Amino acid sequence: MHKKVGIIMGSSSDALIMSPAAIVLEQMGIEYEFVVVSAHRSPDYMYEYARALEERNISIIIAGAGGAAHLPGMMAALTTVPVIGVPVKSSNSIDGWDSLLSIVQMPNDVPVATVAVNAAHNAGILAAQILAVSNEQIKKKLNELKEANRQKVKQQNIDLTIKNKR
Repeated sequence: MHKKVGIIMGSSSDALIMSPAAIVLEQMGIEYEFVVVSAHRSPDYMYEYARALEERNISIIIAGAGGAAHLPGMMAALTTVPVIGVPVKSSNSIDGWDSLLSIVQMPNDVPVATVAVNAAHNAGILAAQILAVSNEQIKKKLNELKEANRQKVKQQNIDLTIKNKR
């Protein structure tokens, strides 16, 4: 059975910020679901969602939230599934800093892996890396990505050398 990633967010207004995680997962061939689960507007649904992770075969959560950003921490409190938090610079946040601090400053026994503000792409990569521990196909795709990045840097250095000779 394929493992899935749950990409969740506090509001549909976060979808544009969270979509890069979905793009990464698609490129890696990883199934995911993309849903709104609000810690503040629908706490009962958040509890239901957390309780049903196992039956839906979700093994990692990527949770994006702005402002007070309780969603990633609450999901981490409700489940043993690894949670990756994406602080969202939203209309009600303080340049994303409040969201970042709300997600990263978790108490003992409730860890949330946290990426940079609006960095859903990296959350997708981290989710793929976690799954790659037990999936050779995903590991191969990640290694290909790393090699492509090495080649980009190599080409940039060639381009700089040519530009500096002019």
